[in-house]
Amino acid sequence: MTDILVIHGPNLNMLGVREPGIYGSKSLNDINNELSEKAEVRGVSITSFQSNTEGELVTRIQEAFQESVKFIIINPAAYTHTSVAMRDALLSVQIPFIEVHLSNVHQRESFRHHSFFSDKALAVICGMGSDGYLYALDAACKRITQSQAK
Repeated sequence: MTDILVIHGPNLNMLGVREPGIYGSKSLNDINNELSEKAEVRGVSITSFQSNTEGELVTRIQEAFQESVKFIIINPAAYTHTSVAMRDALLSVQIPFIEVHLSNVHQRESFRHHSFFSDKALAVICGMGSDGYLYALDAACKRITQSQAK
């Protein structure tokens, strides 16, 4: 059973190679390994999933519901600005989620300023590089602990 699902959208498999001045020098594997190590210390299970395909991301979100995932950390990447399908999937599963972006999207091109997810996210973390994922993990762990205490 997975407590937290981390979803990485399109092109994030190219981290460390793709525009390191914007996205940093860590690879996606580096980020996933850091998350796994921190999750283990916190006593939660975590699974990461990356796809460049919108339909695969929608399917993975729906599977999270059937797996009783407690929390989602999602970097929709380019789908942030275009995917009503992913938004609808997140709304249908009703799993709390935090939206993460490596760069500060508000300092970038105007088309990156709109998100189909932010108004439904528990929080949005942007501009903190790969640390944003770790901050989201801390918040997710706190939320899970609080819900278990009820």
